[in-house]
Amino acid sequence: MNPYVPILALMAIGGGFAVFSIVAGALTGPKRYNRAKLDAYECGIEPTPAAAGGGRFPVKYYLVAMLFIIFDIESVFLLPFAVAFDSLGVFALVEMVLFVITVFIAYAYVWRRGGLEWD
Repeated sequence: MNPYVPILALMAIGGGFAVFSIVAGALTGPKRYNRAKLDAYECGIEPTPAAAGGGRFPVKYYLVAMLFIIFDIESVFLLPFAVAFDSLGVFALVEMVLFVITVFIAYAYVWRRGGLEWD
């Protein structure tokens, strides 16, 4: 249990700071609520009621979020590989090359479809 004490202490400090920040913000922050503050915020787009037939809606925000998740997962997999590169064999190198190729194909597909253009 002794090696885990610093980790537990750091988690307790982080949790305490999070709780303190929320409570301090709630107690000291301004309490001026108006109609604009109470409206739903949807990425800068004014919320509108759904069309009668279902209607189409832009999916650009969702695409950007998915791209972020894909590249975030890529970095999560590549960092340990880069750290332990010397001790890993050729099999790990081939697996990482295949992984990067797969992510690059997804990136090229989104780029070709115009998903990275902000009109």
